[in-house]
Amino acid sequence: MSFEKPLSRRSFLSFSALTAASALAGCASTSSAPGVQPVAFRVPRLFQTTPAPTDAELEVMYGPIEDGGFLIPAVPYQQIDPRFYRQQVIDPTGQASGTIVVDTPSRFLYLVQPGGTAMRYGVGIGREGFAWSGNGVIQWKQKWPRWKPPNEMVARQPELTKYSIANGGMEPGLKNPLGARALYIFSNGEDTLYRLHGNPEWRSIGKAVSSGCVRLLNQDIIDLYDRVPQKTPIVVWQ
Repeated sequence: MSFEKPLSRRSFLSFSALTAASALAGCASTSSAPGVQPVAFRVPRLFQTTPAPTDAELEVMYGPIEDGGFLIPAVPYQQIDPRFYRQQVIDPTGQASGTIVVDTPSRFLYLVQPGGTAMRYGVGIGREGFAWSGNGVIQWKQKWPRWKPPNEMVARQPELTKYSIANGGMEPGLKNPLGARALYIFSNGEDTLYRLHGNPEWRSIGKAVSSGCVRLLNQDIIDLYDRVPQKTPIVVWQ
């Protein structure tokens, strides 16, 4: 497993200014693996890592999990680009410890840790994931959330009517597009409609897909959920 090329903190922090917030559609994917629909995206940047996780560690990290009455299947991590494995890295963000940073173009999410390191997770980005950037907080968190596609999405896809807001949404479960956990982002007291959430489609990690916000493997969103409290600051870069 090769190491990634280092990039200076100065080069990283020269990244262009964040775009303004805008309205989002529903944070979900209606495609089913392996039929993920790619959309165009920029080549990700590479950053310096600490020692990569071993095969034994990966077997534990991405093995099957029984959670909330559901059995989350093992992830075939050997089929995912190793840089998107959950791992501790040299912090490239310059943010305060405890801050979540979503680097949208590079398909990485960082949780900044004390001592100059960060926990890094690979993510998939849906179309709605490109629609908001800036500073916010994790206003609330939910285990096994219901998925309620907005009315605009239901109008485009009438087959989703049974999961509409009026009908109470989709029951939690392994097929629910929000996965095992959801973190809800607010900015200036307003819901951004931008979510960090679990993902039943492991093939979408590291890719831009047809719909959704920021998706992590279910094993990774559970790990992140347990590490961050409500009101955790978050920064999203586009």
